[in-house]
Amino acid sequence: MNEKNLPDDIGSMSLNDLTDLANKIIKNLENENNLNNTSEDYANLLKINRLIEKKFQKNLKEISDKTNLKIKNIKSNKNAKKFK
Repeated sequence: MNEKNLPDDIGSMSLNDLTDLANKIIKNLENENNLNNTSEDYANLLKINRLIEKKFQKNLKEISDKTNLKIKNIKSNKNAKKFK
């Protein structure tokens, strides 16, 4: 899979789509006998890996923020009940 085969909107792809794309590249690399033809594929795989890592970090931050907000709401509700 060459650079020209990567979708233009790769940055907006979902984690599942990026994972599928990475798996396709890995399968191509495993089947390739001539290592001289694989340098672009490895570079593309590294790009996709970085994107996946960034998306995981973003999702982790969103989940963490939501969880912290819920905890604050629960604590404030408990404190409000104590004062009643």
